[in-house]
Amino acid sequence: MIAITGPDQGGGPAWLFTALAVWRAGGRPLRLRPGKPRGRCPFDGLIVGGGADVDPELYGETLPDGPDAAAIRQAERRLSQRLIGYLFYPALWLLRRLFQSHGGVLDVDRDRLEKALIHRALDDHRPILGICRGMQLVNVVRGGTLQRDLAEFYVETPQARSLLPVKPVQLEPRSHLADILGDATLHVNALHNQAVDSLGRGLRVAGRESSGVVQAIEADRGWCIGVQWHPEYLPQKRRHQRLFHALVQAAANTG
Repeated sequence: MIAITGPDQGGGPAWLFTALAVWRAGGRPLRLRPGKPRGRCPFDGLIVGGGADVDPELYGETLPDGPDAAAIRQAERRLSQRLIGYLFYPALWLLRRLFQSHGGVLDVDRDRLEKALIHRALDDHRPILGICRGMQLVNVVRGGTLQRDLAEFYVETPQARSLLPVKPVQLEPRSHLADILGDATLHVNALHNQAVDSLGRGLRVAGRESSGVVQAIEADRGWCIGVQWHPEYLPQKRRHQRLFHALVQAAANTG
């Protein structure tokens, strides 16, 4: 039984694709949302899905009260990057709106639920896969912080935003993730606005893109992997689907 988290509203596509990936890997998907947390329903593995940004208060930051000069410059850079993206990827906006959950705003109830589930999975030694926001929240739960604005990483090259695997990521050769996916360069999709900054306790980097943005993390001990991309939206890519097979296998071994 693989628990899959998501929002109360807007998470339908992510749930369907993730549930399909789990089912194809031999697992039984269980949907958990703030409105239907299912109490103490047992599960053998946990997938923390993507969606709204993690509340910055969880890692010691607050949203700014008003724009300052630096914030204005960052907003201008983000705007120029979005315009470039819209010119070169005309379908991007529609796809982003289709797969975006919770309207892009904070989801405090979901944060609370998923934090509790991550702690529970860690305490019970259940395997965890964090996807995009899920990876970020795993890092925050372990005491890490996030990069709330990636503009500085994409000054020379615009940030790619696509459901297709267009961004190359280099996996750490001796990582658990490389054991699962192979250590050759992996091309991934990109829908994220934030990324891991300082690592949480017991975590290490398992993959980066050329700009330096962390694209994957994993635990030093136990089965806990986070990826910044969305493997669930790549059902045709066998290499990406190995993640779900590995998770289900780990869950079967600990169940």
